[in-house]
Amino acid sequence: MSILRAMYAGVAGLAAESGALGVVGDNVANTSTVGFKQSRAIFADILGAAVGSREAGSGVRMVRAQQLFGQGAIVNTGQATDVALSGDGFLVASGAVDGIQGTFYTRAGQLTMRTDGTIVSPEGLAVQGYPADGKGGYASTVGDIKLPNGSIPPRPTSTLKVSANLDANATTPAAAWDPQNPSATSNLSTAVTVYDSLGASHSLELYFRKTAAGSWEYHALAKGSEVTGGTPGTNVEVATGTLTFSGSGALQANALTAGGTVSFAGATAAQAIALDFGKPTSTGGTGTDGITQFGSPSSVLAQSQDGYSAGSLSGVKIDSDGTVNGVYTNGQTLAAGKLAVAKFRSNDGLGRAGHNLWVATRESGDPALGGVGTGGRAALVSGSLEQSNVDLTTQFVELIAHQRSFQANSKTITTADQMLQELMTIKQ
Repeated sequence: MSILRAMYAGVAGLAAESGALGVVGDNVANTSTVGFKQSRAIFADILGAAVGSREAGSGVRMVRAQQLFGQGAIVNTGQATDVALSGDGFLVASGAVDGIQGTFYTRAGQLTMRTDGTIVSPEGLAVQGYPADGKGGYASTVGDIKLPNGSIPPRPTSTLKVSANLDANATTPAAAWDPQNPSATSNLSTAVTVYDSLGASHSLELYFRKTAAGSWEYHALAKGSEVTGGTPGTNVEVATGTLTFSGSGALQANALTAGGTVSFAGATAAQAIALDFGKPTSTGGTGTDGITQFGSPSSVLAQSQDGYSAGSLSGVKIDSDGTVNGVYTNGQTLAAGKLAVAKFRSNDGLGRAGHNLWVATRESGDPALGGVGTGGRAALVSGSLEQSNVDLTTQFVELIAHQRSFQANSKTITTADQMLQELMTIKQ
């Protein structure tokens, strides 16, 4: 009977609109959920007869809630371990959720460090990436990214680099070179802090003295109180050499004439420290990437050394390329690994797992893992979070539309009921 069919169509409409209202409610409830992706209700009509029939349908049903993976707004938080993905892809996390062990995928980048040094998601799952191999590279397979909680050992200085200009118009000091009175018998000096094998710091002083046009000599001095066999209050010369410059001011040759090693008290004996003043033209260099001799006042432009003291972990920093770094109290930053990003053939096929997580399904396909920004994968914005992509204005309009549709379907039922009542009164 057509009247009954109309009533059942109205009931189907009420059920479908109720389901759609639940989708909108879920969106609105997750407006502030980091990395949340809104959903929309997909409807389909119900056929009440054979395929190809010209009869009226039997109503509507809500097929499913389709998630929309549009980009959410990225907001800066200033938190060093927060990350936001810009583009297609998901962070990978491994662990147990609601008693289920597995691999999950998320856009929520509120990462933290567990007490054992493992980088984890907000749910405590181990974030997956390519761990550092300790040789300056990274593993080819993904795993937990873990920072060592213990102290990193000291590194003794092996190379000391100096960039400076030695005034071509400088005059040779009248007095002969005197390591106990170096300032009066040189033209330029600088001090660099170096480290021994125990991580103890020492001041190494460099003096440059002009000997002739285009020729200089350098002297490296250490304090006698800090050197094995040295006398407190005196300087110990640990390296001496000569520098030769061309008529254009470029460094032609750098020759070490004596020393080059130092034995600091209590540390490893005979610690070699190479003095890098740039690559001379005699060895194929430009002669201008270190020490030069131009007609301008003598000055030190830059200096550095490769040693450091022992240090303990003080924080975590994540770079825009996904590198997870441990920051240590000695000023060193050591990479623990690189975050992995998963990309799917069909994001729409992913299954929701709650807790801001998704799982791979047959419909989504297997994840393709890779580095940040590679192969069409999302870029990473450090110190930021991706907000929910829910537009409240649109959701409120959807609420109104579903409410009106619900009312219209209820009207279909009441109208059909009135018609049935009319039929019942015919016999009377």
